[in-house]
Amino acid sequence: MQGSDFDIAIAGAGIVGVSCALWAQMRGLKVMLADGNAPGSGTSSGNAGTIATYACVPVNSPSIVSGLPFYLFSKESPLGFDWRHALTNMPWMISFLRNCSKDRVRTISDHLGDLLSHADAGLDPLIEAAGAEDLMVSNDCLYVWSTQAGYEGAKVSNEARRRNGVAFDLLSADDIRGLEPALQMPLHKGLLYKGARHVRDPLALTERLHAKFVAMGGTWVQQDVTNTEADPAGVTLNLANGSTVRAGKFVVAAGAHSKAIKGSGAASTPLDTERGHHLLYKDHGHLISRPVGWADAGFYAVPMDPGLRVAGTVELAGLTKPKSKGRLAYLARKAHEMFGDIGTPDEDWLGFRPTFPDALPAIGPSPKSANILYAFGHQHIGLTLAGITGRIIADMAEGRAPNFDVSPFDPKRFG
Repeated sequence: MQGSDFDIAIAGAGIVGVSCALWAQMRGLKVMLADGNAPGSGTSSGNAGTIATYACVPVNSPSIVSGLPFYLFSKESPLGFDWRHALTNMPWMISFLRNCSKDRVRTISDHLGDLLSHADAGLDPLIEAAGAEDLMVSNDCLYVWSTQAGYEGAKVSNEARRRNGVAFDLLSADDIRGLEPALQMPLHKGLLYKGARHVRDPLALTERLHAKFVAMGGTWVQQDVTNTEADPAGVTLNLANGSTVRAGKFVVAAGAHSKAIKGSGAASTPLDTERGHHLLYKDHGHLISRPVGWADAGFYAVPMDPGLRVAGTVELAGLTKPKSKGRLAYLARKAHEMFGDIGTPDEDWLGFRPTFPDALPAIGPSPKSANILYAFGHQHIGLTLAGITGRIIADMAEGRAPNFDVSPFDPKRFG
């Protein structure tokens, strides 16, 4: 790293990039974090806020293939689909479907389960360091099905959770209403994920971690990294303002926008985005006491400091299309089914989940250079996996091996 301005430079100030920066700073490295936008202001600000250590079940599923007509054409589908985007990204779509076989889904679930088992060990030291304990709520998480068919269809998924050590209680409809009496939709069965936590305000959490990074001497530059050039001694970075920075290691942590960083090799990865929307009902945060995931409908309702956030579903439509009126209308309709007449939402939002066709993140050296590290592609669980991703990246930057097998997330798996 001789002749470098920094030991490590990180592109992307979402929750993953900020976690990478804070972990590296806590290890005593000289760190630069760069992003053209304010910390946490992108996708990290609008997620469901769940620390979903139970989320070892990927979106990939054999039921996607068998139920494709429903998912593509029904107004009640939790999946939105842009045909033009699909046709221009057909290799990604085919690869995604190939990863929906029973055997592949089991393998993916077990890899995710292993990574998730370390999630708290990666996130908790950052929360403690930043004094962000007040933003965390420990009140379990409720996951419910409205129909017997929906619950029966989730048996394989629930077995995968149990196989991966997820602790949960099986609840009846009466049990669910006893916990959350405001729920008005039909209820059949539910799972209560024991020990699950959520965040009162995801944006505030990222801002708190970022503030700690800066307070510890980290360098924050509000500029995008546009180009990189690696060599055996390190990486030269070009910023949007025309300045040049030299770092021993460079981390791509720009989420769904990672492919835009030229020279990093990220453009050659099969990265796409699962667009997610949310609605906020400011006066209704009191309706529930914990996150409630409505499994049949594909979204969460979560009590947060700003209000009741109704967040989720999936839309495959790329990065440039505006907010989907159809997705937002679906969430509003389902929110009313869930809680009755709660009025019109005070806010709507669109974010971009960075997703690979095998639902696993890319964490590790770029095929382009060992001095470029990837930390993106966390799909629905970036908040949950941010801390452990940051710890892994810090290990790699120091030349040490992580304390568990991270080979399933090796970027070289894409060839």
